[in-house]
Amino acid sequence: MSSASPSSELPTAAPTARPVLSVRNLTTQFRTDRGLLTAVDSVSFDVFEGEVLGIVGESGCGKSVTARSIMRLLPEHITRYGPDSRVEFSGCNLLELKERRMRRIRGDRIAMIFQEPMTALNPVYTIGAQLDEALRYHTSLSRRERRRRVLELLERVEIPSPERRRREYPHQLSGGMRQRIVIAMALACEPDVLIADEPTTALDVTIQAQILRLMDELRKTSQTAIVLITHDLGVVAQMCDRVVVMYAGQVVESAGVDDLFHDAAHPYTRALLESIPRSGARRTGRLATIPGMVPGLDEMPAACRFAERCSGREDRCTRIAPRLTDITDARSVRCHFPMHQAAGETH
Repeated sequence: MSSASPSSELPTAAPTARPVLSVRNLTTQFRTDRGLLTAVDSVSFDVFEGEVLGIVGESGCGKSVTARSIMRLLPEHITRYGPDSRVEFSGCNLLELKERRMRRIRGDRIAMIFQEPMTALNPVYTIGAQLDEALRYHTSLSRRERRRRVLELLERVEIPSPERRRREYPHQLSGGMRQRIVIAMALACEPDVLIADEPTTALDVTIQAQILRLMDELRKTSQTAIVLITHDLGVVAQMCDRVVVMYAGQVVESAGVDDLFHDAAHPYTRALLESIPRSGARRTGRLATIPGMVPGLDEMPAACRFAERCSGREDRCTRIAPRLTDITDARSVRCHFPMHQAAGETH
């Protein structure tokens, strides 16, 4: 993880603005040999035009399942959504749409950047053919216009020699270039919402900075709403306006980026922040870590799901499940004993 220092330059959405995407009580379950397992449990958040919403947490916390639930990319034969689950976009609940209509939205008005570009790109088709496919399906552009648009997209994501790269295959490109191709595919139809699932994982810091800059330019020029899924709090500090912290399938804290970094209320959020290596800090001992692991889907505690790993747990934490409670109009936390310094309280 990189050193984190929240940016105060990014604009925040107006409280009265209407969200582009509204997720309410999203519950995603999977049918397995061990029964019905809940991977995402009553998750709610809004995303506004031109803002970046970060979703953070360790691996296994439900971040990617949340994204794939929104996009309806989970295998339907084993996936079940809760009866109160809603993903509101453009006046409809995406979870209720027929697959044919969902395909018209997916890749056009809502696009996704996947974590591993080699799984998102088809190895037997050229880069140009794969970019052309989205344009052919979602637009009425002629063949010549699509070719021109493909070259524009390659230039936009700073691919050198776009005419030559257009004729090449994914295996001929570096990891950073493949990730930029995936971003170009996501940008092809100028989406209203862009979901980026760990877009900079396994990239070196130089390429990572380029990818983040491309996404930030998209937000500024097109007012695209971005949902950025990551475990890197340094990226969150650099890119995001608001942050949703997930643990074991639940939202445990939601706040503006400055509030989160300066005054984390949930012990899990504080533990994540404390585990960030600090540049320039003296080496006085081992890096801070969070003991234990995220519980498996088949062993979720009935009470607080973080209690076993929390150094400040009390008896109530192991008996009663905390509710997600609003601290302010723009902040909520799921903890019996949150620490909220802005209110002058420490439990």
